[in-house]
Amino acid sequence: MQDLIGLVKQLIQVPSITPVDNHCQEILITRLEKLGFTITRLPYAETNNFLAQYGDAEQVSFFFAGHTDVVPVGIEANWQYPPFDGVIKDGFIHGRGAADMKGSLAAMIIAVEKFLSQNKSFNGSINFLITSAEEGPSYDGTPILLKYLHKKKIPINYCIVGEPTSNEYLGDTIKNGRRGSLTGELKIIGKQGHIAYPHLADNPIHHAANILSQLTAHQWCQGNKDFQASSFQVSNIHAGTGAGNVIPGELQVLFNIRYSPEISAKQIKEIVHQYLDNANLQYELSWTHFGKPYHTTNLEFLDLCQRVIQRLTNKQTQLSTSGGTSDARYIAEYCDNLIELGPINATIHQVNECVSIQDISDLAKIYEGILFELFNSQ
Repeated sequence: MQDLIGLVKQLIQVPSITPVDNHCQEILITRLEKLGFTITRLPYAETNNFLAQYGDAEQVSFFFAGHTDVVPVGIEANWQYPPFDGVIKDGFIHGRGAADMKGSLAAMIIAVEKFLSQNKSFNGSINFLITSAEEGPSYDGTPILLKYLHKKKIPINYCIVGEPTSNEYLGDTIKNGRRGSLTGELKIIGKQGHIAYPHLADNPIHHAANILSQLTAHQWCQGNKDFQASSFQVSNIHAGTGAGNVIPGELQVLFNIRYSPEISAKQIKEIVHQYLDNANLQYELSWTHFGKPYHTTNLEFLDLCQRVIQRLTNKQTQLSTSGGTSDARYIAEYCDNLIELGPINATIHQVNECVSIQDISDLAKIYEGILFELFNSQ
């Protein structure tokens, strides 16, 4: 276990705040090269990406996917321990990225090292897709790696993304899908004027109040047995000059819809435009699509993963599609057998982020067990 602890600590001690990797990936690459992995570095702009390959790519291909980048620490003085020291206390490793997701990365490395020490030859390949751009704008990260795989005609038969999916105890939740994410940036254009002469102006705030009320009340879809209902949420509103006697000339709204497979991004856009057009507003609207819904339904692979978790932890696992988006949304375009599985997420993105040492040790055993079951069932 000391090797695992040392690796997690080593990774945490690199301040790899998205998208700047600061050589964090070199720690992983060094370990993988010692095992005989072939490394392909695919940097793009400020982002570091790499692909690691071992085994016969013509057979079953298994991928671990993850990210070395972390979110900013916020106010460092609010942390109990320095966020990039990797302090060990009371069975936990503390630091930014401990749970999201440097603990998972270390568990993947240890799992592969142990698997290969006992399985010199197996029918397939083990691969890593690692990026330093997941926590922020992610277009320069995993999509670049996937384009390379597509160009080289390298398939992804099975994939585990190491996102922190567990809630109460390790392995209680496997993400086998996520809702899609669509963001709209809306500008409602009115006419600026003196607040005492509203008949000479056109207040965009009043228009926005009516429209947003309609959009938030709209029943986008009810979801289904596997997905929550679609949700419309406003995240930002800005209008006004700061003066108390001026009707603003325009209002800007940022909103997001998390949507299930029961509705498409195209349908959502049409509905929003219909509301706006029916209100006879002058407006501008741009869209950013962060990913379609994905859903892994291959029971054979899901059962295998659940079986391994139950055998090693003696606890049940549930399948879930709740939560935010991850890089799995990109991988889903190339892989039908895709899950997200990692440690407890209670402290991710928070001050005093930490992860249980025992959980990371058990996670490594789970990853190794999945590799063993998968390649010995072929």
